[in-house]
Amino acid sequence: MMFTRLSLRLRVFLFFLFLALGSAGLIGAALWFGYSRVPAPSDPQPFVLSGVAAVFAVGGLITWVWRLFDENMARPMQALAAQLRVGAHTGEEARLDAGKARYLGDLAPAASAVARELSGTRSALAEAVARETTRLAEEKERLEALLADVSIGVLLCSADHKIVFYNGFVRTLLDGEAHAQLDRSVLDCLREGPVRLAYARLAGGQGAGDQTSFTCATVSGGRMFDATMRLVPIGNDRSGGYVLSLRDVTADLGLHLEREALLAEMIDRIRRRAANLDTMLSVHGDSGGGEDGDPIAAALVGESRDLVDTITRLARRYEDGMGRWWPRAAISDADLFDSLRARLKAGRIDITARPCGLGVRCDGFLVVALLARLAERLKAGGAEGLSVAAEPDTSGVLLTLGWRGQALSEGVLEDWIGEPVEIGEATVTGRFVLDRHGTEIWPESMGDGTQRLCLPLAVAPLDAAEADRMQRAAVYDFSLFGRAPAGDLAAAPIRDLTFVVFDTETTGLLPSNGDEIVQIAGMRVLNGRLLEAETFDTLVDPGRPIPAASTQIHGITAPMVAGAPKIAEAGARFRDFCRDAVLVAHNAPFDLAFFHKHAAVIGAEFDNPVLDTVLLSAVLFGTTEEHTLDALCARLGVTIPEKDRHTALGDTLATGKAFVAMIALLEAQGLATFGAVHEAMKSQSRLYKRR
Repeated sequence: MMFTRLSLRLRVFLFFLFLALGSAGLIGAALWFGYSRVPAPSDPQPFVLSGVAAVFAVGGLITWVWRLFDENMARPMQALAAQLRVGAHTGEEARLDAGKARYLGDLAPAASAVARELSGTRSALAEAVARETTRLAEEKERLEALLADVSIGVLLCSADHKIVFYNGFVRTLLDGEAHAQLDRSVLDCLREGPVRLAYARLAGGQGAGDQTSFTCATVSGGRMFDATMRLVPIGNDRSGGYVLSLRDVTADLGLHLEREALLAEMIDRIRRRAANLDTMLSVHGDSGGGEDGDPIAAALVGESRDLVDTITRLARRYEDGMGRWWPRAAISDADLFDSLRARLKAGRIDITARPCGLGVRCDGFLVVALLARLAERLKAGGAEGLSVAAEPDTSGVLLTLGWRGQALSEGVLEDWIGEPVEIGEATVTGRFVLDRHGTEIWPESMGDGTQRLCLPLAVAPLDAAEADRMQRAAVYDFSLFGRAPAGDLAAAPIRDLTFVVFDTETTGLLPSNGDEIVQIAGMRVLNGRLLEAETFDTLVDPGRPIPAASTQIHGITAPMVAGAPKIAEAGARFRDFCRDAVLVAHNAPFDLAFFHKHAAVIGAEFDNPVLDTVLLSAVLFGTTEEHTLDALCARLGVTIPEKDRHTALGDTLATGKAFVAMIALLEAQGLATFGAVHEAMKSQSRLYKRR
């Protein structure tokens, strides 16, 4: 066994060395035997000289043969083995030197033929796999695109009610009510009774085929859904899972009730006022009195005024309500302006855009149509230097349409917004657009020869505007079907665990000295995959001033956190987001210190298992390397956009990508279970002591 670990050339050398030593021993033994048989032994010197000469001759011959064998057999065979190994593991075709391998007989040509055949087979297989992968990727993209635009929520659940798949619209339906997350129970989002009853009815064969309809609500009862459940067979089990389709009827019910209540109130008030008016008129007619000094006439006038006031108030309530129910999405001001420029470019109108990086909550199509219509009107009237800009405003975001030229009167502007905005509907006027957004537009003169129109709109957090692009993405992991519950955490494969990667931004570095959290962000990792769609992100009101030095790092100011949840609410929500997950952070003790400080008001300890990417970096790359997040990401090829650096969500995304890349490296070092990784990480804890 010892010799099998030696290289081929060394084993050949040892073979010839033992052959030489054996030959020398045999020569010596033969000479001694011959000398001992001489009848009258005399001087042994001739025997000794003969033996030495024979040993040197045989040794030289063996050495010469070994050199020939090593040069023409051992070395080429070793090179052939190395090339075959390279070809087997890298896909490169083995390239053999025919001159060096000429004494190997048919071995070299046979090995070359095998290598060529292997390379050709691998290439053909790789091409076939690439074709099928491309086809499957295209079908996956089509499926995701179709499911993303479905205007109902779709969830796929296992028999134990764990979520295996959900489309983007589910997040919209449950926004503010619950978190839909892979491998979490759907009963955490929806009230348990109706869902369990519907599934039991289907599994027992009591539904209409494999489908049943019912009404359910979120756990908090804040939203109502029309639900349809359909069984999904898994193998031979017809009730191995189910698809749950949800349609939000909360808004329909609320709007219907609001309109019914408004209509009932309007009819009731008008009826009572009309009855009073009718009575007054009857009394007035019977008395034959005049209006001058007549109390009945005065009452008649008063009731008439009340009737007018009532109708006016009811009409105003209806108009105010239009701005609330009209669908509006979050869109960045830059995207809004890009759409406007593209529309005007078709009409050969140039406009300069100056976005300020804010998100706008609006019907982007209608707003662009209105601004484009006004810009066309201004250009036709001789306006020059058209520009559109956005700036923060006390009520949200102020969009301005500017130009150089004559001022615009409010009367002319009112005429313009009364015209259709040319999107194919004569009833869709500028006034229609404004009413649907609950806003107004007015002209202003800037005093330097420039004019502008001001249009205030609701602000949407920039992360919400960007998140809207992801809201339509489907989220799924079909490997969760039939996955056994995790047993001993220490023995669990690290790739099979659920993680929450998180980061915080704070007012400073010392929680013990009163520094507080101003932002929390988290992102889930499941089955070794970073789920960017399953994100937690919130600003936090620290209840104290934010130092300018801290704002310079993370960009969070006091006005931004005004009205944000306190740490008690934000921490509790984040604790629920992290439930049953292993926490991962870069320099985890720092972030966790803030949560431990407020455990009492949060109502729970953050006692989840924890992995620290600083210490994991030391495990993988040694303590002498730099272990900052930037250095780790550069080492692993993870790119951090500069605009996202030192934001909680941006750093969470970077840490998550780095951690996912580290999983494979840890497995390659034999650290495949959580217990092994945790022990290796703890062995590097002295790294913090040296800081």
